[in-house]
Amino acid sequence: MTGRITAAFILCATLGAAAASAQAPAPTLTLSLDDAITRAIAASHLIEETRARGDAAAAVTGQRHSSLQPQVTGQAGYTRTNHVDEFGIQTPNNRFQPIYPDIPNNYRTRLDVQWPVYTSGKLNSLEAAARLDQAAATHDIDTTTIDVRLAVTHAFWSVIVATESQRVLDETLAQTAEHVRDVRNRYETGFLPPNDVLTAEAQEARERVLSIQARAARDIAEADLARRIGVEPGTHIVPVAPLAPASVDATLESLIIEAQQHRPERQALDQRIAAAEQRQRAAQAGRRPTIAVGGGVDYARPNAKIFPRTGIWQDSWDASVNVNWPLLDGGKTASETAEAAAGVRALRARLAELDSVIALDIRQRLSELEASRAALDAAEIGLRAATEARRVVGERFAAGVAESIDVVDAQVAILQAQLDRVQAIASGHLAEAQLNRALGR
Repeated sequence: MTGRITAAFILCATLGAAAASAQAPAPTLTLSLDDAITRAIAASHLIEETRARGDAAAAVTGQRHSSLQPQVTGQAGYTRTNHVDEFGIQTPNNRFQPIYPDIPNNYRTRLDVQWPVYTSGKLNSLEAAARLDQAAATHDIDTTTIDVRLAVTHAFWSVIVATESQRVLDETLAQTAEHVRDVRNRYETGFLPPNDVLTAEAQEARERVLSIQARAARDIAEADLARRIGVEPGTHIVPVAPLAPASVDATLESLIIEAQQHRPERQALDQRIAAAEQRQRAAQAGRRPTIAVGGGVDYARPNAKIFPRTGIWQDSWDASVNVNWPLLDGGKTASETAEAAAGVRALRARLAELDSVIALDIRQRLSELEASRAALDAAEIGLRAATEARRVVGERFAAGVAESIDVVDAQVAILQAQLDRVQAIASGHLAEAQLNRALGR
């Protein structure tokens, strides 16, 4: 009995918690476009990935620089050898003097120093190439940031348009439902045939489907924006933006020059071309000599550098200058140089292609801005016309010479004109954002 009571309490508590969670309203976030961009940049995984690649490029620069510095290495080892017959001589005082004793346990330690003092510019060129790659990685971060800004701008205005579409269709559905009630009342009083009721109900059903589709589209757009700005799923986002038309006052030629000077991916390509040229110089240096100095201190038992060998710890040192000149390498240096030169040509071709794409992109965005301004002008005229038509139909309906469906259609025309205006403004701002992306802003 007690167990059943406990289970009942648990079930009630669970149902109560579920009901409370179901009734809890979703959090609401009101933000402007600048707020959305700031949040998106802070939450972007793509930017974090690009920063990590930049850190990797900086680490490579450190590696290249370290190859020019003295390298100090500590070494230690132990070797066990087989027993051998000792070799020695008999001294005049009748004592045996071992020259090669039997020492099976061999210990050695060494502090070794190597320093490439002259490499014909090879290591210096590789370090310079790494630094240029690091600078290019910094421009990659700027490029990714601009891409994120464009993506969140698109998502932001998509939510605004979807919200406006949902509002228009919901109001249209409400007015259609009112019209259906009016038709039913007139049918019941004998003023209309049954087919008019079915026609009105079919129209209401279509409007309901469109309203549900608009709500789903708004939810998808909101979820996409929420993902990009890093907020919890299910957060209700209310984007706030002035519905003012976008405008750009600049010539095509000046915009192309600005893009070539400030677009980060073009700057990154410039840096990578310079890095490839440095690698080509490094490959060419493979034909020239290199000079390195070295030295070290040995402390071993026995010390192989001291004769005769004795089973005691002894120290010694050495210093050297080494010259390496590859006189014949089977064409390796020539192949490496050709590979580096081909890489330079490929990057230059990519830069030329990017310049042509930039010019086309800017021209296209300017055309889209012009088209959005024309669409906005048409939407403004359509809104004024729909408003005037609604006034005239209202007066006719009041005079008894117009049907209620005429009033509904006139009101729907106003809502559609308002939606067309919002869509035209959003298209203009999206074209402006894409133009800023093309300019590297």
